[in-house]
Amino acid sequence: MPSKWANDWAERWNGPGGMREALAIGTPLMVSMGSMTLMQFTDRVFLGRHSVAEIAASVPAGITSFMFLGFFMGVASCVSVLVAQYAGACRPERVGPALWQGVWFSLASAFILAGLAFLGGPLFTWAGHSETVRALEVDYFFILTLGGGFMILSTTLSSYFSGLERTVPVMLVNLAGAALNIPLDYALIFGKWGAPELGLRGAAMATVAGSAITCLLFIALIVRSPEARAHHKIASMPRPDLEMLARLMRIGAPAGVQFFLDILALTGFSLLVGRLGLVALSATNIAFSINSLTYLPIIGMSIAASILVGRSQGQKRPDIAERATGNILRLSLGWMWAVGLIFVLLPGPLLDLFETTPGVAPLPGTPDFAAIKDTGVVLLRYVALYSLIDGVSIVYFGSLKGAGDTRFVMLTMLTASVGLLILPVWLLVDTGTGGIHGPWLCLTAYIATLAGSFAWRFRSGKWRRIEVIEQTPSPDGSACP
Repeated sequence: MPSKWANDWAERWNGPGGMREALAIGTPLMVSMGSMTLMQFTDRVFLGRHSVAEIAASVPAGITSFMFLGFFMGVASCVSVLVAQYAGACRPERVGPALWQGVWFSLASAFILAGLAFLGGPLFTWAGHSETVRALEVDYFFILTLGGGFMILSTTLSSYFSGLERTVPVMLVNLAGAALNIPLDYALIFGKWGAPELGLRGAAMATVAGSAITCLLFIALIVRSPEARAHHKIASMPRPDLEMLARLMRIGAPAGVQFFLDILALTGFSLLVGRLGLVALSATNIAFSINSLTYLPIIGMSIAASILVGRSQGQKRPDIAERATGNILRLSLGWMWAVGLIFVLLPGPLLDLFETTPGVAPLPGTPDFAAIKDTGVVLLRYVALYSLIDGVSIVYFGSLKGAGDTRFVMLTMLTASVGLLILPVWLLVDTGTGGIHGPWLCLTAYIATLAGSFAWRFRSGKWRRIEVIEQTPSPDGSACP
C-alpha cells in the first residue's frame, strides 16, 4: 500500500501545474539561463586571467549597461504574458499581434540605447573609481549599450516561444549562441586565432555578436513555422496596433521600471562598494559572478511560473496558478540549497578561477589576488545565506508578473531599493562604518524584504482579479479545440 509520502509526491508531480509540467517547461529555460550564466562566467574568468583591472571594471560597467537595457527588457519580456494568456484563452489569432508590438518596441529601443551609450564617461567619473578602471568601464559600457537593441529583440522573440510553452527552441537557440560566443570571447580577449587582442573591448564585442546571432536564429524559426503564419497571423500584422501596444505597456512598463530599479540598486551597490577600494570592488564583482550560477537558472523557473500562471489566468483557473507556483517554489529552493552549500564548502576553488594567469604582469596599482580571495571567501558566505531567500523572491515575482500584477512589484522594488539598499550603503561607505560587511548585510536585508513582500502579495490573492487581455468568446475557460 503506497505511503502517505508517496501519495503526496504523486499528487504534486502529476496534473496541471504539477512538478512534471513545471519541469517540462522550466528545465529548458534553466538550461537556457545556464548557458547565459556560463557565457558570462567564462567571460569574467577570461577577463580575470587577462587583467585584474578588467574584471574589476567589467561588473560595474556591465551592470550599468544592463540597467539601461533593463526597462526595455522588462517590457519586451511581457510579450510572453500576453502570448500565454491568449493561448490559454483559445485566441491564437491574437498571438501574432502581441509579438509584433514587441518587435516594434524593440526597434525603437535600439535607437534610444544608441544615444544612451555616450553617458558612460560622466557616470563612471561620478563613481570615483581609479583612472585605470574608469577608462576600461567607459569602453565596455559604450559597446554593450550601443549593441543593446539585439538583446531587447532577442528577449521579444524568445517570449513568443516561451509564452506558447515551447521552451526547447529557446534552450537550443541560447545554447547555440553560447557555443559561438565563448570561443569568440577567447579569441578577442587574448588575441587568438588571428584576432586582435582587445581585452575588455573584445569581450563586449563578443557579447553583442552573440545577441545578434540569437536574434537571427529566432527569426529563422518563426519564419519557418507553419503555425506562426496560419494560426498566429505573424505575416498579416506588420503595422503597429495601438490597442495591443497599450496592453503591452500597461503590464510591461511597470515590469520594465521594476527591472530597471532592481539593476539600479545593484549598480549603485557595486559602484558604492568600489569606493572601499579595489580589493573590495574586485571581491564583490567576483562574488556576483559566482552568484549568477545560482540565480540565473532560477530565473528560468521564474519564467516558467509566469507562463503557467498566465495560461491559467487565460483559462480562468487561478487554482492551477497557485498550484504551479507552489511546486516551482519547492523545486527552486532545492536548487538554491544545493548550490549555496557548494559556496560554503568550496569557496577557494571557485575564487581561484579568477586569478590572473601566471606570467601576466598586473597593471600598476592592482592588488594582490590573495587579498581579493580572502575577502571573496567571506562574501560567498553572504551569497549562500541569501540564496534561499532570493529563490522565494524570484519565483513569486514570476508568478505575479504572469498574472499582470506588475505595478505592485514596481512600487515594492522602488521602496526597498532606495530605503534598504542605496541610502544605507551610501551612508555606511561615506562614514567608513562596517567595512565590507555593512553593505552586504544591507543587500541581504533588501532581498529578504522583496521575498516577504512578493510572497504576501501572491498569497493575498489580489492578482486573481487582474484582467490583462480582453474578454474572450470562451469566458468559462473551456479547453481549446
